[in-house]
Amino acid sequence: MKLSGAVVVITGASRGLGKCLANELKAQGAKVVVGDLESEDLRTTLAELEAPGLHCDVTERAHVEALAQEAIKHYGRIDIWINNAGIWMPYGPVEELDFKRARALMEVNYFGLAHGTVEALKHMRKKGQGVIVNMISVRGLEGKGLAAGYSASKFAAEGFTQAVRAEVAGSGVSVIGIYPYRMKTGLFGENKHADYDSSMEPEEVATIIIENLKEADPAEHVEIWGQDDIRAKHIHPTPIDQKEK
Repeated sequence: MKLSGAVVVITGASRGLGKCLANELKAQGAKVVVGDLESEDLRTTLAELEAPGLHCDVTERAHVEALAQEAIKHYGRIDIWINNAGIWMPYGPVEELDFKRARALMEVNYFGLAHGTVEALKHMRKKGQGVIVNMISVRGLEGKGLAAGYSASKFAAEGFTQAVRAEVAGSGVSVIGIYPYRMKTGLFGENKHADYDSSMEPEEVATIIIENLKEADPAEHVEIWGQDDIRAKHIHPTPIDQKEK
């Protein structure tokens, strides 16, 4: 698809992968609208991009709705919505699972993504076109020992993505799942895993995502196991009967 002139909303856009996506998309000529929970980082990003945006806690549906309205106010439409906001929790035995943190992961990684998807669809369905990009993880495809809470939140996001993709099939709206393996991110804080230093840079992952978007028919499922190990495939589900129970 053509990115120049496209209106792109990105959550979690003030640092890491989200900021890389915003910078690269702006360089491609896209009109970006950014949201983030971290107000100070957001102010810096908005100034650097010279773009509109809002403080946005994706766990609050009203915040996500306001971000969508910000895009409509400035540009009148939404062409691409990237659900990038996400959080992580340190590895540990399931018997020691921090349930408060695990619930927070579900709120951000699943419900936050769902909020964004629903708001995007409200506008995309009306015009019969649009692309939703959901940042998931290979942990949404393969559960990892010692990461039960995180894996569960990503499996929820993946199940939701598959279901929505099937529901909107034939509508002109595409739903893309992105599944990075190891990527450098500030989410880890002091709890970086042993292979962190050999992980992909967020700029590299952003480039792969954007190159896929630029295709005439972007792949809906993109696993990023490494710079030279990208497993992309097209998924064209049969449109479902909307009266199906």
